[in-house]
Amino acid sequence: MPPKKAKLMVAELNKRSKKGLCLAGQILLSEKMEPPKLRKACEYYVANWHGFYHVGLFSMACEAVGGNPDDSLQAQAAIAILAAAFDIHDDILDKSKMSKYEVPTVYGKFGIDIALLLGDACLIEGFKILVDSLSNFSEEKRALALQSTKDLLFKVGNAHSLEICSKQKGNTTLRSYLKITELKGASMEAFFMLGAVFGGGPAADIAILTRIGRIIGILVALRDDIVDVFDINELGQRIAVQDLPLPLLFALEENNKTNVAIQNILSKKKLSTSDVDELVNFTILAKSTTKLKYKMQLLIEEGSTLLNRLSNKKLQRKLQAVLTVMLEDLQPS
Repeated sequence: MPPKKAKLMVAELNKRSKKGLCLAGQILLSEKMEPPKLRKACEYYVANWHGFYHVGLFSMACEAVGGNPDDSLQAQAAIAILAAAFDIHDDILDKSKMSKYEVPTVYGKFGIDIALLLGDACLIEGFKILVDSLSNFSEEKRALALQSTKDLLFKVGNAHSLEICSKQKGNTTLRSYLKITELKGASMEAFFMLGAVFGGGPAADIAILTRIGRIIGILVALRDDIVDVFDINELGQRIAVQDLPLPLLFALEENNKTNVAIQNILSKKKLSTSDVDELVNFTILAKSTTKLKYKMQLLIEEGSTLLNRLSNKKLQRKLQAVLTVMLEDLQPS
């Protein structure tokens, strides 16, 4: 994506997430985790925390309906900690030893057992803080928010379960892949819904932002899978554990000539920058990727239409920028 657009968006989300992430770190570090190795893993994760966009987008959703994000810092901390749980567990599932920020993951540095336990701890802590943050709401509104959050996050779990089973069987189709990404988008849907709820928005605005959250969640999942092919370190890790990005797997099925060319590159002990450029071109030019990008464009158009129904024009423009940047730089070199 263009450096200027990306940097502006990242800076905005980073700024919005600082207070929530700071509180989340304080909460996690205040827990008496045993043994010392688990404590060290927690300190390491907090010191290298990059999960700004969940909290930043919650903040945008909150402000979009007239709320003050600073009034819901406890909820923001809960979201950051829940997102951390999913992040740590995802690294275990993906066998990712290095993060995209070029530092070892908790799984890579401390091993699967400690990573699993820290992820579990974050899950427990995150839900506990979320429940506490809803204490000033009516019993009906609190119960609805918690039930909706639970239902949506269960969909994320179902997405990963379906993905694992599909990969094990080796029969992932474009249709099943899109279903999985639809379900993965439920995490962002939950965080947008909560942002609008904590902002005190009317039911109509909460429904709009909830759907926009799902759209952005799907776009992020699709974009992440495509750009994994661009990242030489991430791609190297995935080749090593025989877990290729699905858009690249679909490109392998494009035709025999493409399959042979890709296999020749993947068989190398070490990939060069030019190898990665070739793989990116094969992936981006594949018919399956064209279909994925068309799906992304339709989602962006749907999101733009929904945003036009919000009265807060300033946040409307900022959320529009989040939508449109998702397709940037997804072109062959």
